[in-house]
Amino acid sequence: MKSADSATSQLPWVSDTRPGGVDERRDLSDRRRRIWWSVIYGSFNPRRRSPPRRETEARFHSLDWHSAHLLAVAIGILLLSVADALMTVRLLSGGADEVNPIMAAVVDRSATVFAVVKMTLTGLGVMMMVMLSRYRFMRMVRVDVAMYGILLGYGLLLSYEFSMLAQLSDPVGH
Repeated sequence: MKSADSATSQLPWVSDTRPGGVDERRDLSDRRRRIWWSVIYGSFNPRRRSPPRRETEARFHSLDWHSAHLLAVAIGILLLSVADALMTVRLLSGGADEVNPIMAAVVDRSATVFAVVKMTLTGLGVMMMVMLSRYRFMRMVRVDVAMYGILLGYGLLLSYEFSMLAQLSDPVGH
């Protein structure tokens, strides 16, 4: 096959690279159609482990690979959130009041709707924090450090709920 430009076709290192040409190197299958394969393959073979080196590319970038400690913190937050939901339902059945106005509106409908909304919001929040873990919240606190604060906060909240439960079961204080 001849190239469109006669001068270029005389150069020995130039070949016909048009689609369907002799030296066509593109694969005929479209890799963008294999979504689940890409997700699974990318999970076991991550490429983006650190942010770009250039400052101009540092606006927002997601990573394929996050630190292992973030998994432990994320699972801890989710488990403590489940424990908080169970304790909240137990305390509400004992006569306590929900102080969060958004969750109070949801918990009045049913405990199931309350649990679904709480787990969905917590799960999405944790996912966003893991994705943004290398950034700073309000340019002051790194998001991964804030995750540790949330984990500690849930621990303190559960301690408080356990003390409330003890007061409900023994109102006289004996």
